[in-house]
Amino acid sequence: MALLPSPKNKELVKAPTKEMSFFDHLDELRKHILRSIVVVILAGIVIFLNKDFVFDEIIFVAKQADFGFYRFSCWLSNSVGLGDTICMQPVNFELITTQLGEAFILHLKVSLIGGFVVAFPYVFWEFWRFLKPGLLPEEQKSTRGVVFVCSFLFLSGVLFGYYVISPFAVNFLAGYAINEVNSTVTISSYVNYMIMFTVPTGLAFEMPLVIFYLAKVGLITAEFMRKYRRHAAVVLLITAAIITPPDMITQILIGLPLYILYELSIFIAAKEEKKREISLR
Repeated sequence: MALLPSPKNKELVKAPTKEMSFFDHLDELRKHILRSIVVVILAGIVIFLNKDFVFDEIIFVAKQADFGFYRFSCWLSNSVGLGDTICMQPVNFELITTQLGEAFILHLKVSLIGGFVVAFPYVFWEFWRFLKPGLLPEEQKSTRGVVFVCSFLFLSGVLFGYYVISPFAVNFLAGYAINEVNSTVTISSYVNYMIMFTVPTGLAFEMPLVIFYLAKVGLITAEFMRKYRRHAAVVLLITAAIITPPDMITQILIGLPLYILYELSIFIAAKEEKKREISLR
């Protein structure tokens, strides 16, 4: 006798699941990408329409004496009784344009990259919505809050690069002189370096999350990371040298938090290994 739906057996009746083809997956991915692009563009338009605020209060403020890091360094120097010994002040330099349309193209570039930074949580959420259906229920449960964690790490890296790395790097590069030659900085050079100090740093701060998933699937272990800790330190310093100018202090400023994140990643990997061992018993 056929099993009919009823309050007692309705849980036994399930709708047939339809397997998505490769092209169906591509079409679904296209939709997520298009929505992400739209949000990035909308955020970029808002930034573009607020040109004066973005450049005066965010981009160019790193070369002004009232920037947060400069004030903090002076406060710290006086608090520990060193006077103005470690009180850092910005180097005075002018910004110029050398090409027709340079300012406009740069404005578009800042708006687009700024739109990506602002919309990053939504972009990653769309990316996660595409991946999540392919995970098992247990995997979905263990990855709760991944959008928040990923967004937090990225934005923390961007803010660290902006408030800590950029003041040191800008002062070193702008103040570096040869034979009393005065430096004249183009606006494109200045903005490109500011972007280099922030966005790559935000991506580098995603390391604990990457290690978490690599450890979860068994591709990396805490023992492996401990064994090659010294090698990792060298790689992190090289990474810091790539995304920062040739200034030892600046490289240490970014290399140190990256190494701290590496040690945190070892702890995360060890914790995931224990969970995998318990689940396999």
